[in-house]
Amino acid sequence: MANDADNVRVGLNGSVYIAPKGTTAPADLSSPWGTGWVDLGYLSDDGVSLEYSTDSEDINAWQSLSPVRKVLTSVNMTLGFTAIELKTSTITLYFPSATMEDNAGTVHKLSIPAAPTPDERAIGLEWRDGDITNRLVVARGEVTDRGAITIGRSAAVGLEMTVSAYADSAPEIAVWLSNDPAWAAPEA
Repeated sequence: MANDADNVRVGLNGSVYIAPKGTTAPADLSSPWGTGWVDLGYLSDDGVSLEYSTDSEDINAWQSLSPVRKVLTSVNMTLGFTAIELKTSTITLYFPSATMEDNAGTVHKLSIPAAPTPDERAIGLEWRDGDITNRLVVARGEVTDRGAITIGRSAAVGLEMTVSAYADSAPEIAVWLSNDPAWAAPEA
């Protein structure tokens, strides 16, 4: 197959969405993110990193110096990003089980618990390159790693987070939708 520069994609723009676990995600690329989905807003210019990895274990045999089989032992998918809009949806995602309350309408209080409970959410990622749109939906995900919050004069305060995807009952770990013509199934 020849090289085709028309198949090279970039993420020119996009958004990360969160919703309560169990919230229905759009089933196509034209439907809006429905009720319950919240756009996290501006992210750092690093965008979003998507990592997918598998681990396997060798099965060895007495009669062979090399493995006779490999068995898949785990699948991991993570999304990493840094939210630079400090608002209730981003702060309470960074601090699990935290609650926000208004005091007299001008002072807001974030209560960060000493013993947070698990905080599974539905996660959506959408990005565009011209007319090409991609949507990745993780039905069950949770922030499992957080970077330091740096407060300084020369950069936006950012909430660096890594979301781990968990298998859903389907048993998909995620669903990726795209209208990219390069994804068309090859003719048989």
